Amino acid sequence: QVQLVESGGGLVQAGDSLRLSCAASGRTSSRNVMAWFRQVPEKEREFVAGIKWTGSRTNYGDSVKGRFTISREIAKNTVYLQMNSLKPEDTAVYYCAANPLLDITLRVGDYDFWGQGTRVTVSS
Repeated sequence: QVQLVESGGGLVQAGDSLRLSCAASGRTSSRNVMAWFRQVPEKEREFVAGIKWTGSRTNYGDSVKGRFTISREIAKNTVYLQMNSLKPEDTAVYYCAANPLLDITLRVGDYDFWGQGTRVTVSS
C-alpha cells in the first residue's frame, strides 16, 4: 500500500510561482512512477507531469511545458512540482499519483494510488 500526502497549494496571482510537495510512504516498487494531475469541475483529470522514481526521467503535459518542473528527493520520499509563470487557467485541484509501471503514463486509469489533492487558485 502507498500513501500520498500533498501540500503547498494556495492562492496566488498570475505570474507568481508555487511549489507543491507530495510525501510518499509505502512500498517503493509500487510507486516506480510518480505524477501530478489536476482537475477542474466538470472536466476530466489532466496529466500535468510525471517522473520515474529511479533514473529521474520526466514527462510533461503540453500546457505546462517550460513553466512547471517535477523533481524528487529520494531521501525524503517526496516529489515536488515547481510551478512558475502561473496563469489563471492553472487553477485546479492538483493530485499526486503513483503506479508501479516501468515508464511514465498519462492515463488516469494507470495510477493505483492517489493523494487527497491540494487546491491551487491563480487570480488574474
